[in-house]
Amino acid sequence: MEILRYSAFTDDPSGGNPAGVVLDATGLDAVAMQRIAAEVGYSETAFLAPLGGRTATVRYFSPAAEVPFCGHATIATAVAYAERFGDGPIQLIAQVGEIAVEAGGGRATLRSVAPRTAELPAGVRERLLAALRYSPGDLDPALPLRAAFAGNWHPIVAVGSRERLAELDYDEPALRALMIEQDWTTVDLVWRERETVFHARNPFPTGGVYEDAATGAAAAALGGYLRELGLVPVPATLTVHQGFDMGRPSLLTVGLDADPAAGVRVSGAAVHIG
Repeated sequence: MEILRYSAFTDDPSGGNPAGVVLDATGLDAVAMQRIAAEVGYSETAFLAPLGGRTATVRYFSPAAEVPFCGHATIATAVAYAERFGDGPIQLIAQVGEIAVEAGGGRATLRSVAPRTAELPAGVRERLLAALRYSPGDLDPALPLRAAFAGNWHPIVAVGSRERLAELDYDEPALRALMIEQDWTTVDLVWRERETVFHARNPFPTGGVYEDAATGAAAAALGGYLRELGLVPVPATLTVHQGFDMGRPSLLTVGLDADPAAGVRVSGAAVHIG
């Protein structure tokens, strides 16, 4: 078994979000995958089991738990796969459904499953803001607080300034407990710089990671949220900057079709970590 290491949403190994990639995990059970992911230590490791042609099942594990879908590990896996087997489409079958990916030239684009959003009960909203140490006045009233899904559930929490986004200091035990209760994968904290340009930070305590440097699944959920609530004209191409406050700058491109049921496209580069 070969464990590859790639950083996604960057062309610099010192930036982006690192992921472990196992292109052939045939015969590994969940216990072995979890152990390997913990040893690799990145926020996710992807495990493929080839089914023939350019189709494979995929499972994603953080150091602490299995995750139904992971965007940055999908981008890393697709680039690694293309470098090994040639450019072109790849069909990945994840727990959440089929993920179509196109890879080549050190870049990849995934299309998520159909996105959707949900309102948060008042009590959950209050607990979330308290765990983040946010007040209602910290939020951007133009971007309402919602939970959004495009493979995983993520609450979308928009703040009113870049400075407030930079001040990440959350109550880790409280946020972890709430995320487990609500089945959230990360919390997507965003600031809107311009109509289609966003900055994001993603706490990920349930995965054993304080913060994720680039979160493709959350970017897809954000795109679906913006389209469903009519907060961006479609079709649209969004830019999401993430990881800058961690010293691991990441660049994610989100593509939105006009069809409200269409999956969200997330694109980025990935580079092998020597």
